[in-house]
Amino acid sequence: MRLIDVINLQDGHDFKIGKRLYSLTQGVLKPKKIETSKNQKKTQETFGFKWKKEDTFNSSNSLSRMKTWLFERYQEPKTWLSQISNKTPLVLDAGCGAGMSGFEYWGNVLDKIEYFGVDISEAVDVAKKRFTENGFKQGIFLQESIDNLPFTEPLFDIIFSEGVLHHTDNTEKTFNHLCRFLKPGGLFMFYIYRKKGPIREFTDDYIREKLQTLSPEEGWEQLEGLTRFGIELGKLNLEIDVIEEIPLLDISAGKINLQRFFYWHIFKAFYDSNLSFEEMHHINFDWYAPKNAHRHTIEEVRKWCMANNLEILREKEELSGITCIAKKI
Repeated sequence: MRLIDVINLQDGHDFKIGKRLYSLTQGVLKPKKIETSKNQKKTQETFGFKWKKEDTFNSSNSLSRMKTWLFERYQEPKTWLSQISNKTPLVLDAGCGAGMSGFEYWGNVLDKIEYFGVDISEAVDVAKKRFTENGFKQGIFLQESIDNLPFTEPLFDIIFSEGVLHHTDNTEKTFNHLCRFLKPGGLFMFYIYRKKGPIREFTDDYIREKLQTLSPEEGWEQLEGLTRFGIELGKLNLEIDVIEEIPLLDISAGKINLQRFFYWHIFKAFYDSNLSFEEMHHINFDWYAPKNAHRHTIEEVRKWCMANNLEILREKEELSGITCIAKKI
């Protein structure tokens, strides 16, 4: 499947991928119904709600921050495009959301690739709109769950999944599923959440479960106090000294900003003085609201790659998560 297969479609026209039928609706291929689990349905609603709030992520400061973080972890996209034999590689953005990560990372080379954005939620409509507003040309958008894609063969030269695999019912199964559609010599570029210390893990699960009983709008409101507290901690700009390692709580010795101590070891309450309250709140909501938000270890990532005949070219483990770029042998 290539861009040319759908580029001339008009709204309302049907298009078949594998055995499934999709209809083009405002530039997005949509099924009659997305088959998904109860947990994924909640995640779908949460992200559909969040990404429609464009004022919470679309400022120049917010986008610049994201672009810098992406390039630190993945390096320049041209580094990896040079390793692909196809002159116009087909890139799957698996879980594209509103295109924030995908456009910031691939934006400077979108004229050199064919971009295929897929998301389970209505955020894909926002991605299509932002894609057009940014003047990008070569793109296909599909609303579908990334753990149940309709493709029947390896199609993609690059699969890019930035912070999404862990939001499915089973990270490893979704990883295996996507590997089926990666061409030999193709690259899988992804980021997943990393397991943290016991207090932070407990708090994360506790708050997340509380939010599952609320609508996205109610959850957004309930988290506002946490965001404000994180901002107040950040404004203090205090440094504390953990004079001795606390291995039982996975806390290292050394000096650390008080806000960051809370952030890494107690609960996520993001702070960046360059962002607005709404933008910081968006980041906190993104973490706590989805039902599915699995955390993993670097050993698991290595095992998954080996099982799928992927050679790891780059891996970066941080407190927040694990970034990996692997090549299909």
